[in-house]
Amino acid sequence: MPDIPLPGRVSRRAVLLGGAAALGATALGGSALASALSLPGAGTRRLADPFTLGVASGDPLPDGVVLWTRLAPEPTADDGLGGMPDKAVPVQWEVAADEQFSKIVQSGEAQAAPELGHSVHVELEGLQPGAEYFYRFRAEGSISPVGRTRTAPAPDALGELTMCFTSCAHFGQGYFTAYRRMAEDEPGLILHLGDYQYEYAAKDGDVRKVLGPETRTLANYRQRHAQYKTDPDLQLAHATAPWLVVFDDHEVENNWADETPEKPDDGFLDRRKVALQAYYENMPLRTGSKPGGIDMRLYRRYGWGSLVNFHMLDTRQYRDDQACGDGVQSGCTDREDPDRSITGAEQEKWITDGFRDTTARWDVLGQQVFFSKIDLTPGAEEGYNMDAWDGYVANRDRIAGAMADSAVRNGVVLTGDVHRHWAAEIKRTHDDPESRAVGTEFITTSVTSGGDGNDDGNGDVLKENPHVKFYANRRGYVRTKFTEAELRADYRVLPYVSKKDAPAETAKSFVVEDGNPVLNPA
Repeated sequence: MPDIPLPGRVSRRAVLLGGAAALGATALGGSALASALSLPGAGTRRLADPFTLGVASGDPLPDGVVLWTRLAPEPTADDGLGGMPDKAVPVQWEVAADEQFSKIVQSGEAQAAPELGHSVHVELEGLQPGAEYFYRFRAEGSISPVGRTRTAPAPDALGELTMCFTSCAHFGQGYFTAYRRMAEDEPGLILHLGDYQYEYAAKDGDVRKVLGPETRTLANYRQRHAQYKTDPDLQLAHATAPWLVVFDDHEVENNWADETPEKPDDGFLDRRKVALQAYYENMPLRTGSKPGGIDMRLYRRYGWGSLVNFHMLDTRQYRDDQACGDGVQSGCTDREDPDRSITGAEQEKWITDGFRDTTARWDVLGQQVFFSKIDLTPGAEEGYNMDAWDGYVANRDRIAGAMADSAVRNGVVLTGDVHRHWAAEIKRTHDDPESRAVGTEFITTSVTSGGDGNDDGNGDVLKENPHVKFYANRRGYVRTKFTEAELRADYRVLPYVSKKDAPAETAKSFVVEDGNPVLNPA
């Protein structure tokens, strides 16, 4: 495929911080540029700019990564088709070793088919390990924004990794500035731990207008994902680094559990099927995660050299229904039933097998809901969240025990869901106050869900849970740095999300030393 010309020299900083405006189709497209390309269709723009949803990469391996885009000249069309015709459209792609695309290393063509919402998932192979690359697409006379990605290091490489993670981005409840602040940290990897989008229709008091009804159909979910993807801050974060993603509940509906909806609903399985299809269409996932009916294989493992193993979990598709009617409950003995599971037996075995066989310095569970025990009711009475691991006590303690008794050198759990920052030490048996710590848990707040928040320190709950070391009710993300000697976690917070362009600051930092699962204030 002939090179796609990039006019002038564009700096790496422009790629990272300019977003779609700096390197998007407006800058690179246009009839003059299209006419200069000796590609099929050059000089004839049959569609408006189809790259309104940006570009992304994900699931990095030492020799490759997934490149993603989805064609949608009318991204928020009610029919979910994005203004695309009912036919496959060829999409050319290029990967370069430099941001000027003077060193093209691979190129090719993929088909954006209507059956998958005109999305493209290019699974690259043959790249160099631990290397930075730039990529872009061309279709219908337009050129996409430029994305930056990187491959995982070679399996025996230690090195270091800066990784940011977050969760829970409700379009109506604020601006996605946290994504831009993450991009400005220039991480090597980003994890999203669920609630990438919300199913709810617009509500009074929303900061931004949510389009469409509550999502139930494929058209609804495609439109909702597309509205989120038009956000420039989200696009920038996707274009800055590869992502590892897992869904939680709101990608389908609130607090669903396997085949059980939150409320009785004869159409739930159809809803789950189309929601998972739309999720795959809009994420940089490999073919192995492509849904089949109501099922989607999302739990998977990615190594970052010999430094980190990321065990990405699925705590929705295989769980038993929440105990005692869901929510925060007191006196619920059903949660202690040894047969109750949040992972399902097969995934639990996959986790423990991964622990047994690991050779990494750090083993990280990237997952959705609060793992550590947390009593949410001040005073003598105890209250636990049945939607979290506290509703599946035996399953949780088996995982913690496996973390302690396996080849895991440093066990870490990363969590989303609760719209607050928390930090905790994981106990081998959480019901025993004297039980030793076997790992650490870092819980990220939301991008926007919950609104601006406040500075309430939640002291009563902290007193009930001495293994919990930090709490903050602000929006933001967590920035981590893994080295062979330590893991540092910076809790980044924004003072508001009800307005654009909030600054970010570090509310608290912790360091976990190699071999010592204790949260040390930095």
